[in-house]
Parts: sequence; C-alpha cells; structure tokens
Amino acid sequence: MTADLCDERVRENLTKLKLGRMAELLDSVAEEATQRGQSHLEFLDRLLEEETAVRAQRTLKVKTALAHFPVPKPLAAFDFSCQPSIDEKRIRGLATGRFVANGENVIFLGPPGVGKTHLAIALGLEAVARGYSVYFLTMAELVDQLAKDIEDHRLTERLRALAHPKLLILDEFGYVPIERPVATFLFQLVSRRYERGSIILTSNLSYGEWGTVLGNDVLAAAILDRLLHHATTIAIKGQSYRLKEKRRAGVFRLPEA
Repeated sequence: MTADLCDERVRENLTKLKLGRMAELLDSVAEEATQRGQSHLEFLDRLLEEETAVRAQRTLKVKTALAHFPVPKPLAAFDFSCQPSIDEKRIRGLATGRFVANGENVIFLGPPGVGKTHLAIALGLEAVARGYSVYFLTMAELVDQLAKDIEDHRLTERLRALAHPKLLILDEFGYVPIERPVATFLFQLVSRRYERGSIILTSNLSYGEWGTVLGNDVLAAAILDRLLHHATTIAIKGQSYRLKEKRRAGVFRLPEA
C-alpha cells in the first residue's frame, strides 16, 4: 500500500469515527513525531490527547448553554474585598464541587446586590466544569412556568425535569409572591431532590420569614427541614455592590433603617 493511499484511508476512517480533531492535526503531529524521534505509541497518544481535549471543550460549552445561566459570572471575577462578611476559603471549598457529589445544598442569604447571584452562578460554572448537569432558574421564571403548566396539566413533567439536574439553582426566593400551588410544588421539588440532587438557593429573607412568603408556616417548616438537613448557609451582610460607585459619588443614599 502506498503512503498516499494509507493516508487517505486513515483520514477516511477518522472521519467515519467522527475524530475530526485527529484528522485535522494528523500531518502536523506526524511531522513533529518524526522530528522528535517519537514512537508510534507516543504519536497516537498525542493525537488522542488533542481529540479528547477538543471534545471536553465542546461538552463544556454545551453543558454551560444547557445550564441556562443569565450571564457568565466566574468565581475569579468576584471581588471578595467588597464583601468582608464572606469567608473566601469557605466559598472556594464549595467550588470543589464536593457538596454536589454528596447531594448537599447551599443557601445564600442577604440583601440585594451583595453578590448572592454571582456566587450561585460561579459555583454552578465550577460544577459544570467538573461534569455535573446544572440548571439555573429564578423564582419569577418558575412562577411563570408553573402558571402555564397548571393550565396545561404538565406539573408532573415540570417536576421530573427540575428533579433531573445534579445541581439546581433557584435564584431570588422572596422577591415575588408565591401562591399555594407554587408553594406545594416547591415542597415536592425539594422532597424529590432530597439527598439525591443539590440545590443552591438565594434569598433576601431570613428563614423565619419564609412562612409569610409561602403563605403557610407548616409548609415552610417542611421545606426548610429537608433543605437544611444537609446544607451550608452563607449569610452575607453589607450594602449593594452595584450601588457602591453611586454612593461614593453622592448620587444615591440608602433609606434610613
């Protein structure tokens, strides 16, 4: 078999096997292997390494898109110096993803603008990078979705879908009123995910105020019982980071407490 025919067959088989990156780098890696005197096994190892890397990058891109993050907010972009109440070491410990592997939860509590959503997204991105399925959802979006699902008799399907991701992020609990059907669904969702899938939840309310939002103290207690059994609570104090520059310029003042 001639060298040209062999090259053609190799490329054809790489295409059939959908090994596009290996086909793309075949000539350059072969030339490099010849120059360095590498063995056939080393040559193949390099090609497979390149193919694996590009596939991992492609998978990461797809999983990040499926996570439904509103904006990418990596942990590296979070300014811990602006929120001294946050234990950076604790956050970086959560970023390892162990809480996801163990089916544990993380709850961020604090006033608006202190970084709850940023940290929730950042931990979600870290989980995606470690191969976990993640889905981000605001409570306002969930309320809207459930209103349609109730009309279409699709609550069971919605519950099954939200129970599936290894990590579910529920953002901004307490900002929108929650009626009884949504509160009941939230209880079912937390119960379904209990010790099976992790939840990151952000809220501007203390736990004692959840009964008012849900309209039922008993239901709130049942949700908190399951949510907090295996959970880390991060209580963030301080003023809004977004309004920091406005306050410095004297344009904005918070109302007196």
